[in-house]
Amino acid sequence: QVQLVESGGGSVQSGGSLRLSCVVSGFPYKNYCMGWFRQAPGDERERIAVIEADGSARTVRYKDSVKGRFIASLENANNTLYLQMNSLKPEDTATYYCAAGRKAYLLDCPADYAFWGQGTQVTVSS
Repeated sequence: QVQLVESGGGSVQSGGSLRLSCVVSGFPYKNYCMGWFRQAPGDERERIAVIEADGSARTVRYKDSVKGRFIASLENANNTLYLQMNSLKPEDTATYYCAAGRKAYLLDCPADYAFWGQGTQVTVSS
């Protein structure tokens, strides 16, 4: 049974930092996508970062709005996905979700991810 359990959200002032964690258990695939998504009230959910794994090779991609400020990483030793968020802005306020899904070798990530965390709220005040 695959489970993703998130932690690390909270409230911070503009310019501050937060780190989100997502412990992944029971995920058996060698080729996969693990991503961070967010959804603000009234907005559609958007993918902001993804780690694509094709065997031992990894590629990390970011949405332009967070590039240079957020860092996604995956620590295999403790099966934890992280999102380090720096230079936070009020427009980063949203519920953040981690997600994981299987992918075909060297092909794109799926449009829909099969497994999701419970979500954690991030609020950035000006």
